[in-house]
Amino acid sequence: MLRSVEQRQVTGSDEDPRVAELRAAVARLRRELAAHPAEFTDRGIAEDELAALAEMAYGGAPEIPRMRRSLLLVAGAIGSVSALAAGLAAVRVAVEMFGEPNAR
Repeated sequence: MLRSVEQRQVTGSDEDPRVAELRAAVARLRRELAAHPAEFTDRGIAEDELAALAEMAYGGAPEIPRMRRSLLLVAGAIGSVSALAAGLAAVRVAVEMFGEPNAR
């Protein structure tokens, strides 16, 4: 069951709960991908983009358009691997919590 981010916020913490959620979701999917035994053509792309997402999450203030681009690349690379579907969905939800990018 997914809880709202507000329910999971630690009292007295200054960390943005969206960043914490992104960090956790990306870490989970990276572990699942690393443990997945099958090799597939775009695995390297998925690993690189998950690393980029992790770097953004640890930086504290992710760039929304860049996060969305990374999410699309990860989804394109591993979207057909059903064993990774739940982890990918969690990353998508975490990215969507940041809202729409600013219009230019």
